[in-house]
Amino acid sequence: MWEGRFITAKRRGRWEYVGRARGIGAAVILAIDQAAGDRHVILVDQYRVPLGRRCIELPAGLVGDDEAGEDPALAATRELEEETGYHAARMINLGRFWSSPGMVSESFTLFRAFDLRKVGNGGGVPGEDIRVHRVPLDGLADWIAERRAEDYAIDVKLLMLLGPSLIAG
Repeated sequence: MWEGRFITAKRRGRWEYVGRARGIGAAVILAIDQAAGDRHVILVDQYRVPLGRRCIELPAGLVGDDEAGEDPALAATRELEEETGYHAARMINLGRFWSSPGMVSESFTLFRAFDLRKVGNGGGVPGEDIRVHRVPLDGLADWIAERRAEDYAIDVKLLMLLGPSLIAG
């Protein structure tokens, strides 16, 4: 129906949905810093135009937007460093996932980052205005509740970290 630089609107029968253009993929990174025996998850927030507000998210980025056939693990390593200032010595591929399959055909590959080392400030590329958060895992549910009260949107992918606290509720 319509194609832009990054997305395309499609129709199959009566069903309308959105997908990524040009075979672009996405990499999402679960980065848990275990320095000094503490366990902190590295999160980011940035303004999301479709939501009209900032959103708390796992670090993520596009795969193949500048170079077709880009290795998703290399893209994940690059995006983690650009967005958060952390470099991962190892990235483990945890599989491919779909976040909103009733409306969007886009999938993402989830990576687990290991052996983190702080190498910069993060913040993304110019114009992204990404803020980095290092949040204790044992206090994540309360931290998310505080951000929600401040009117932040919360990315659905954070459910994997909140699962036990939601069930215990």
